[in-house]
Amino acid sequence: MAYDLEEQEQLASLKSWWNQYGNLVTWLLIVVLAAYAAWAGWGYYQRNQAAQAGQLYEELQKAVAAQDKEKVQRAATDMEDKFPRTAYAQMSALAAAKSAFDASDLKTAKAQLQWVMEKGASDEYKAIAKIRLAGILLDEKAYDEGLKALSGDFPAQFSSIADDRKGDILMAQNKVDEARIAYQAALEKTDVKNPGRQLIQIKLDAIGGAVAKKAA
Repeated sequence: MAYDLEEQEQLASLKSWWNQYGNLVTWLLIVVLAAYAAWAGWGYYQRNQAAQAGQLYEELQKAVAAQDKEKVQRAATDMEDKFPRTAYAQMSALAAAKSAFDASDLKTAKAQLQWVMEKGASDEYKAIAKIRLAGILLDEKAYDEGLKALSGDFPAQFSSIADDRKGDILMAQNKVDEARIAYQAALEKTDVKNPGRQLIQIKLDAIGGAVAKKAA
């Protein structure tokens, strides 16, 4: 009988505690379960998005191989609209820009590169887009726009290429002294084993070589 009484007291205490805190506990449990469901759902969504984007990118690559410019652009546009946050979107835009450039459609090429520069999530892909856009603008003799595309900082592995392209644009403007500085910067940032270093050196030598450094 004593045991029953003790059990009843515990039950009464539990009921009292639940009446006071039960609603809070319920809401906390709902929040935790909702957060877990959202996390699990987001993970599934991301995996599903990546899988779909991968399939679309494969289609785009096949279109590139077949030199089907229209299909390449459609696939790239679909990728940018549906999966803009994926790396596939940036790779698709760069591939579409190259396809358009090869087809002499410079307007479309520039638009795709501009998309990467503005919407891309990776600094590396943005750097590639800037350098390629500057090359097109150089061909179009839009020199100021080309230099603008090359403004700002670049990831270390692309910095020398950006300086080299800048030198090309400055030379096209007949700004020899500024071009020399750009080529010299590009040369200093290029590894001695990099085959591109020789070409930069040839450009620099053609305009009188490196600027002599002043003694400290």
